Amino acid sequence: MNPRRHGQWMWEQAFDMLDQAQRLHRQFFQLAPQRGTAPAWEPPVDVLETRERLLVVIALPGVAAEHIQVIAGAGTLSVVAERPLPTLGGAELRRLEIPYGRFERRLDLPSGHYEIEHRDVEHGCLRLTLRKLG
Repeated sequence: MNPRRHGQWMWEQAFDMLDQAQRLHRQFFQLAPQRGTAPAWEPPVDVLETRERLLVVIALPGVAAEHIQVIAGAGTLSVVAERPLPTLGGAELRRLEIPYGRFERRLDLPSGHYEIEHRDVEHGCLRLTLRKLG
């Protein structure tokens, strides 16, 4: 392999890896459109399904369990809350990468009817178990 081509290949690989890292960051911390009091961000979500249940895991570190509102509707699940900006008297902001403010995450559920069977917050994640009805 031509040594000049090898160096170019390494730079191309490095740029590809940086691009992939940026895509992953956007995937996990997607900003929602700004509309007045609209949500400022959307937390990442995992959904697992068995024949009897859905498990929904939503990453919400820094959000108090008692402030999380869960709404199960016709074919959708909504989770609404707010992650407050940490305060340190007289502190100057140097870096802000973690999203803060109001959020709302709406999920379209697979067809069917569900009820929330179990809800808990563990290790900064809201875990919802939805039982399939009928």
